[in-house]
Amino acid sequence: MNDVVIGIDASTTAVKAIAFTRDGEELFQARETYPLSNPRPGHFEQDAEHWWTALLGALRQVTEAVGASRVAAISIAHQRETFTLIDDAGKPLIPAILWLDERARPQVARLSAELGREAIRDWSGKPPDPTPALYAIAWLAEHQPQVLAKAAALVDVHGFFVLRLTGRLVTSTASADPLGLLDVEKGIWHPELVAAAGLRPDQLPELVAPGMVCGGLSESVAGLTGLKAGTPIVVGAGDGQAMGLGMGVYGEGKTYLSLGSGVVSGCYSGTVTTSDAFRTLVSPTGSGFMLETVLRSGMQLVDWIVRTTGSPSAAALEKAAVNVAAGSEGLLVMPYWAGVMSPYWDGAARGAIVGLSLDHRPEHLFRATLEGIAFEQAIATEAMEARTGGKPAAMVAAGGGTNSALLMRIMASVLERPLSVSPVNEAAALGAAMLAASAVGWFASSAAAAEAMTAPPTRHVDPVDGLVPFYRARKAIYRDLYQATRDIHTRLGALG
Repeated sequence: MNDVVIGIDASTTAVKAIAFTRDGEELFQARETYPLSNPRPGHFEQDAEHWWTALLGALRQVTEAVGASRVAAISIAHQRETFTLIDDAGKPLIPAILWLDERARPQVARLSAELGREAIRDWSGKPPDPTPALYAIAWLAEHQPQVLAKAAALVDVHGFFVLRLTGRLVTSTASADPLGLLDVEKGIWHPELVAAAGLRPDQLPELVAPGMVCGGLSESVAGLTGLKAGTPIVVGAGDGQAMGLGMGVYGEGKTYLSLGSGVVSGCYSGTVTTSDAFRTLVSPTGSGFMLETVLRSGMQLVDWIVRTTGSPSAAALEKAAVNVAAGSEGLLVMPYWAGVMSPYWDGAARGAIVGLSLDHRPEHLFRATLEGIAFEQAIATEAMEARTGGKPAAMVAAGGGTNSALLMRIMASVLERPLSVSPVNEAAALGAAMLAASAVGWFASSAAAAEAMTAPPTRHVDPVDGLVPFYRARKAIYRDLYQATRDIHTRLGALG
């Protein structure tokens, strides 16, 4: 029948395998979790074999639910920057080092000094920061040189899965790009960045544009999952880019805003442009680029506020915060609980709560936190748009934060634009499924697949006219908060 494609989303906590129809309807979802290890402060690791076991289990469940004969193709989205080293047999030599890992801050400083901070940014599209794998690989070169030297290959999650599924050592440019080793403009491994990491060119997978068929499912894996041998495996993308595609952002004039544990925003650019205001990534469509801003502390900060104040739930706090006047009676929150990426790229930065008085209660802190997240996103969006030529025609929001009516009103008012809310719950998996659908000829391109498979917004949130000028003035004060606290946080960090 071949009327179903499977989108894989291998996130930080689980593999999700989801069967989608030609119109983007979700037929069945399977989810298999795996553990996260934190063996030392700043070290975050996983066993890549756990990924594989989870993938097999999820694919087996989907196959049992929809039938192997219906599956036309499979494509993969995955946690970005995460990597492992493998031997000649494809076995992991080390625990996978995750995107969350911060062990390589000294290597960020060293490589920035040796190669030039701007050179790294302009070659890779990524301002120096511990998130790209480049620096963790350099850490391995210093601390485990024998393991790095004997490794047959370095693989991202996508490359690891494709090797196991097809026997071919290949990954997507849109998957490898976040590693920080790619020449973002040319879509090839950058020789100076590869050498700086301590790798040999022969240790890197072949690169293929996203949306291409890279092989067929092997007989052995077909037997483990119930799928048909030879089922096309389509080259996918990192979860951030795939998420944007799944939300219908595939060309000029749209921006996506993901209000999850972190807050991620991105827009399409037809030409390569680099800046400290954003990260530049290969587009999942295989043409053009995605410009992305990241705030590490999003809804996880809201959860922290709930836990720390001993409140029964976020819903209870929000109900009380609705009655707090805009501005939270003088409170400002800078939401850098996990440091800051764009636009400052400062790992020493930490959160700040300014303006506390004896009159403030948990609901004031809750509202001020939502306002701080919105101010931060507005500043990031303005900086990105200053480089791309003005406001986009539309901003599409998704994620758990869209369930907060108060946050959405604040966000629309601070951003000074309406927000459309996407009904898509699994945008990364849907983006992967769109790539699979176009690869097998259901659509002429991945952009056409996105247009056909994206559901229309379920609601729109408009700015509150009375709040716009108030928040504009308050944002000007917020903008100075980082510079006012930067040296204090650096000095505190130096004390340990």
